Amino acid sequence: MKPLDPRLLRHAKAARPYIVLTAVFGVATAGLVVAQAILIANILGPLAQGTAQFTDMTGRLVAVLAVAGGRGIVGAVQERYSHRAATNVIAQLRGQLVRHAVALGPRWRDEGQAAPTAALTTRGLDALDAYFAKYLPQLLLVTTLTPLLLVVVAVMDWISAAIMALTLPLVPIFMILIGKTTAEISARRLSAMTTLGARVLDLLSGLPTLKALGRETGPSARVRELSQAHARSTFGTVRVAFLSGAALELVSTLSVALVAVPIAMRLVFGDMSLIAAIAMLIMAPEVYFPIRAVGTHFHASANGMAAADKAFRILETPLPEHGSKPAPDLSHARIEVRQLSVKTPGRATLTPSNLSFTLRPGSVTALVGPNGVGKSTALAVLLGLITPDSGAVLAADDAGPHDLREIEPESWWSQFAWVPTRPVLLPGTVWQNMTGDFSATSATVPAGSDLEAASRAASQAGFAAVVASLPDGWATVIGHGGVGLSVGQGQRLALARALLGNRPVVVLDEPTAHLDAATAATVHGAIADLARQGRTVLLVAHQAALVGVADHVVEVTQATPAEMTA
Repeated sequence: MKPLDPRLLRHAKAARPYIVLTAVFGVATAGLVVAQAILIANILGPLAQGTAQFTDMTGRLVAVLAVAGGRGIVGAVQERYSHRAATNVIAQLRGQLVRHAVALGPRWRDEGQAAPTAALTTRGLDALDAYFAKYLPQLLLVTTLTPLLLVVVAVMDWISAAIMALTLPLVPIFMILIGKTTAEISARRLSAMTTLGARVLDLLSGLPTLKALGRETGPSARVRELSQAHARSTFGTVRVAFLSGAALELVSTLSVALVAVPIAMRLVFGDMSLIAAIAMLIMAPEVYFPIRAVGTHFHASANGMAAADKAFRILETPLPEHGSKPAPDLSHARIEVRQLSVKTPGRATLTPSNLSFTLRPGSVTALVGPNGVGKSTALAVLLGLITPDSGAVLAADDAGPHDLREIEPESWWSQFAWVPTRPVLLPGTVWQNMTGDFSATSATVPAGSDLEAASRAASQAGFAAVVASLPDGWATVIGHGGVGLSVGQGQRLALARALLGNRPVVVLDEPTAHLDAATAATVHGAIADLARQGRTVLLVAHQAALVGVADHVVEVTQATPAEMTA
């Protein structure tokens, strides 16, 4: 692990001014240290030799207090900006990581990357705070304060400077030896934390199903085992931190002693003045302090840099290629899916396999087939979220066919209304989730045409009765994932949201899966209304009544490895 990873400067712009500012603080600290040492030596030396009285030192004492106050101010300002820089850098990395993970698409996340990335963007990157607040300032002081002090010491006493130059490398040598162990333990700790977070995240998402099957206590032993592994790795990091701190303190103390003994001998034999000796003894610990502090705080930085390294690997993962052509107007264009095949992650199975169909404005097309054959995957390909392994998706208008791989994604997505099996509902009011506007002013439900349009869409989706039953109607606050609504109510809200928009293509993944028969019949009528409005409707269906709404039914199949090689 590099002490200062250049990727950090490349991906986190907030780190750049902080590094420059810390370097300036290092130069200022060096000047204050030298001034403090010389002032104190010029106070203690004359007093010890009896050549001056304490009353004669008032001005110098005031100067020492001023310098000490200056050091305190520089340290406080530097610490304040270090925490601010850490907060900004972590926020920038989190934002980039989330955006990049989303841009990598569901195929990348389905390959076991979703849960580790979630753990990394939450607790994992928090460890960077210690790196910026403790480790990085001392690292920069090593490159500024230590060299400047060595130059001053060499000017005043070259023998002391030579001893310091010879003993200084001992500290990084011990630091490297200890650092290798710390880095390994930090990597294990991050891995244990990521695995634990992923396991708990999967458990929480599947808890309703486990509880329905009476297996909610089944994973407890595995979660307990992972939490114990995380605790062991954490305590291992703390143990190494204490040992490394003690070892580095011992090395630096012995190094200062090697400087002090020759000074004392030369002072006894009259080869050195008392003022110079006191100044050297004051500056000697300051020369070793930054590099000793780097080693002491290395364990605190190792966790953060291990997390940052994983974040950089994700950020450097190439994004799927997309085109730049604007999408044609899908209210008049047909969408053709030709010979579409997608490999299942981790297996050789094609789900779907060799799928072809055409979507036309004003028609309803249903994809049918057993679970696991690739119906939802076909929808993801159509939406441009997954790149197929073979085949193509084309948008054909009067200008001819346009390959989806050549089309700019935003212009394509803006024409789709998508209702997945698990609709995305965010913390806020029902009205905000209906309109998709989560600004501060959007919490107020307006009157007039907007409310009438929303009420009409809610009636078509069977959601109007739900709104009427809520304590605050449209202004009712719900939680993440629709907490406060049942699964079926959340499904109806998502469907009403799709009906409210005027997007020409509506994609529905099992829209009646959690609805009763009466509400499902209402939804069937809403789907038929969408087609009469000239909109293109594609749905995944298992229920016969829903399939009956469709104008075209497409059977989705898969190909096993044996069938592919036959």
